[in-house]
Order: sequence, then C-alpha cells, then structure tokens
Amino acid sequence: MRNLARLFFIAFTFLRFGLDELLLSSFEHRWLQALRRIVSFGRNLDAPRGQRLREALEKLGPIFVKFGQVLSTRRDLLPTDIADELARLQDDVPPFPAEQAIEFIERAFGKPLDAVFAHFEREPVASASIAQVHFAQLLDGREVAVKVLRPGMLRVIDDDLALLRKAAVWVERLSADGRRLKPREVVAEFDNYLHDELDLVREAANATQLRRNMAGLQLVMIPEMVWDYCTPGVIVMERMTGVPISQIERLREAGVDIPKLARDGVTIFFTQVFRDGFFHADMHPGNIQISLDPATFGRYIALDFGIVGTLSQTDKDYLAQNFIAFFRRDYKRVAELHVESGWVPAGTRVDALEGAIRAVCEPFFDRPLKEISLGQVLLRLFQTSRRFNVEIQPQLVLLQKTLLNVEGLGRQLDPELDLWSTAKPFLERWMSEQIGWRALAERLRDEAPRYAKLLPELPRLIHDALERTAGGADPASRNATQVLEALLAEQGRSNRLLRALFHGALGFILGAVAAQFWLRWPMH
Repeated sequence: MRNLARLFFIAFTFLRFGLDELLLSSFEHRWLQALRRIVSFGRNLDAPRGQRLREALEKLGPIFVKFGQVLSTRRDLLPTDIADELARLQDDVPPFPAEQAIEFIERAFGKPLDAVFAHFEREPVASASIAQVHFAQLLDGREVAVKVLRPGMLRVIDDDLALLRKAAVWVERLSADGRRLKPREVVAEFDNYLHDELDLVREAANATQLRRNMAGLQLVMIPEMVWDYCTPGVIVMERMTGVPISQIERLREAGVDIPKLARDGVTIFFTQVFRDGFFHADMHPGNIQISLDPATFGRYIALDFGIVGTLSQTDKDYLAQNFIAFFRRDYKRVAELHVESGWVPAGTRVDALEGAIRAVCEPFFDRPLKEISLGQVLLRLFQTSRRFNVEIQPQLVLLQKTLLNVEGLGRQLDPELDLWSTAKPFLERWMSEQIGWRALAERLRDEAPRYAKLLPELPRLIHDALERTAGGADPASRNATQVLEALLAEQGRSNRLLRALFHGALGFILGAVAAQFWLRWPMH
C-alpha cells in the first residue's frame, strides 16, 4: 500500500511540475493537459523547464536528486538551460532546519553542543540529498566540518528501492534485453550503495582509506577524520578550504593551470581504479574543490565518500587489458577478452565481434574530447552488445558511472583534452608493473611466508605421496617388491609430483633470495 502511494506521488509530482511536456510534447494528450492544470493549481508552469525539473527531483527525494546529479555532468547530452539548473543539485539542495541538526548532533554524542564545539555555525555550508554540512571549531581550536544525516532518509529510500525492485522484475519478465542487463542485480548494488551512504562511520572509513592510498600522489587532498566524534549519523572531519571545480574562471584568474588540472583528474581516477582497486565513485563537481593555498596550490580536494567502488585483481587485470587493447586499436584482442571472460557465449565468432567493435570505436580516435561523447560510444557499444548477447556486469556499474563523471569534469575543464592519449601511458606503465621483474619480486616476497612454512614439510609430503602411490595400504604390510612395482606402474605420476615438489623448493629458494634483494635494494 505504501508503494502504491509512493507511485501515485511520483506521477502526481510529474504532472504538478509540468514535466509531461518534456517527454510528450510531440503527442496529443489533452486529457493530460487538463489533469495537469488541476494538480498544478497554484503553481507557475511558466517557470523555466530546467527549474521545474530540478524542483521536481528535489521534491521526489534522494534517489531522484542523485539521478539529476549524474545528468548535470552530461552537457553534451542535455540542453544548456537544463544542465545549468541540474548543476544546482550538486550542492544546493534546500537545507533542513539548524535546530533539527543540533538536536541530532547532541543525541548522537550524548552531550550538549557546547561540550563538543567552541563555535558552531548554524547556517549549513552545503546541503545535499543525503546530509548537510556545518562548519565548527572544536574546543582544542581545530577547524572542522560537521556532516549530519537528513531526518527520515531511511524510510524514503526504502520506499523508492521497493518500487525499483518491482520494476526490475517486470523488466526481466517482459524483455530479453532486460534479462541480459540483470536489472535486479543492478538494483541490489544500488541498494547497497545508498544504504552505505546512510552509515556515516562507513563514509569516514572510506575517506581514511582513500587518504592513505593517495598520500604519495601529491595530486589530491582527503580530509582527516576526527574519530572521537564519528557516529553513524554524525561525523566530524578536518575542514578543507578550496574553490569548487565548477568555478573555472575563478580558478583561471587565480593562476591554476586548467589543462594540467584536467590531466591530473584522469591520473587520479586511473590510479584509484587500477593501482588501488578502490575509487571515489561520486565524483560530480559538487564533491570536488581545488586548493588555492600556496602550500597545496592546484591540488584536488575530494569530499563526500559515501559511495566508493572496489575492484578485484581479476577485474583490474581484465579492464586494464581491455583499455590497452582499445588504445592500441587491437579490436581482435578486445573481442578475445570478451570471449575469455565469459561475457559473450563461447561460440561467438571473434572476427564478427572484432568487426562490430571496430565500427563503434574507430571513428572516435585521434579527436579531442570536445568532439567525443563517451556516452554516445557506450550507447553504440550497448547496441553492439545486444547483438552478441553480452552480459552486463553489475559490479562494474559504479565504474561506468564514475567514468562518465570523469569525462564530464574533463569536458568542463579542457575541451581539448585527449582522454585516450592521457590515459594510455599510465595504463601501459601499470601493466608493466604487473608483469615485469618488479611485480615478480613483490609477489615472491608476498609468498615467501607460505614457502617458508611449506619447505620443512616437504619430506613428509613426499612420504605421504609415495604411500598414496603405492596404493594407500599400511607400509608394514607390503614388501619392498610390491612397493617398487606400484611405483613403476605410477612412474609418470610420481615423476611429475617429484618434479613439482623440487621446483617448488627451488622456487622458494629463488623467491627468498629475490625478496631479500628487493627488501634491501627496492627498484624505483
């Protein structure tokens, strides 16, 4: 019943803000026009369409706001007036009253506000779909930012997700393409990400991990968490001061190298994805600032870590090989990787898939970013994948979303940026580190404890193997001749086993030597 009421509210809001004209303007729908006049009584439908769309998304809640945030970065796909208005969703969502925030903070910490803060700014500095942020000063003088969850978020999100789950079931029932896209799995992933955002302790932990990973890169700054004041509903962190990345003219006037900023953004993204397998997955402009402090001038400042993506080593290797094959225009290798990974049926003709991928990607190479729409490339690849029954991988949905965000940021910063040539050297260097001597030494060093444990057990393992080879009977009950006959009968198996054990011992010795060499003389 609650889901039905929510569905009615969505339809009501759709009509009340006059959004039907955005989709149905080319159709005769007089009954909709009449219904809209009734439900929109008292509203000014002459307001700009972008404003009405933004206000409707705000009214519908956090899931719809996040959808608008993603759309706002795609200026190549949206009219300018709509893109400009949706950009306000990134950091200009109407705040909730300061009294509610203070009450929530005091309840979370179990003490009065002035027992924690020497000063607390009642006016929020930022208000987003899930939470809002207030600046404050701790009793020890540290300048901090206080993030507070919006009241009643869990119930609203659960209602919308329930509708999405039902819609996913119907899509799978009614469409073969829908089943291939695995909508129920995608909704389940989205469910996890949104509920993770509602646990601010998890966000604080994400920020701490990213801060540790990015420490040596000197390109991005992550706020330090004040763990004494981090709870599921309220977190306190180091206050960061910067200029929103969307204010490009202000950054240019301050002397920031905008093209370098665009290249640095690509480097940060690919480092997080392929080196760490742990990346900031909500990189819209409202979460990115640029430092103008002389000590950190021109560095990125990342904010809001409620959504992060993770990739396994297998995912990273596969994606890196795909990217490099794309950059080298080795479409046959791309097709082979799709078959090897099981993303397409085993009987798929590699040459046919290769030709289809070439037709999609070749027109986009050697062109500046302003002439390339990754959204259009993905759309054409989607059409191709439908023909070859490619299965969509739900664990990569966040990566695809983040890649679109990175493209949107790059397009705003430097329309001349060549995404392909910027990323290619990084990926080639990363791959060489995965398969070169340095990678071998690191892996041997990591495996050395296992080899050290295995080596003393080799005699017993050999003895046990010989007993199994002899038939598994009690050695005391078998004479030497019988054992010899059994060993000769299984000579090939025994020899392979002994060779494997010998090579294992030799590998341990070489690995230990290489690990010691690596520990004393690191290869930089």
